[in-house]
Amino acid sequence: MSQSLSKLYVHLIFSTKNREPTLLASLRPRLHAYLATVLKNRDCPAVKVGGVSDHVHLLFSLSKNLALAKAVEEIKTSSSKWVKTQQRGLGGFHWQSGYGGFSVSAAEVDEVAGYIEQQEAHHTALSFQDEYRKFLARYEVEYDERYVRD
Repeated sequence: MSQSLSKLYVHLIFSTKNREPTLLASLRPRLHAYLATVLKNRDCPAVKVGGVSDHVHLLFSLSKNLALAKAVEEIKTSSSKWVKTQQRGLGGFHWQSGYGGFSVSAAEVDEVAGYIEQQEAHHTALSFQDEYRKFLARYEVEYDERYVRD
């Protein structure tokens, strides 16, 4: 085979440092657009980007030339620098060090995109930690509870 082809969808979730609710509603649309642009520039087209005041969800197609850990590093580093320039009081902004990356089948892309679209409503009844635990259980990921609570 002379071609390298892939189509790998990833649902990426990460939080602000200490889950501080620093991503105000006025900032989020611009942040989500910025995150989508970072992905596009790395040949990882975004399907949907969303989130609430303390975390983000990104659904994208991972480039065949990029490892997930490298993509996350670039997304978080670039966007952290960008957030710090957007308004007063965000000069110390940071993302939490960890992340959750989950594979999504092509058949589930629309469902996951819809889930991301509904983050505001979803989090009126469910905390980020409980949401994250559900993802970890669904994907059968072993984890240390200390890092979900922090």
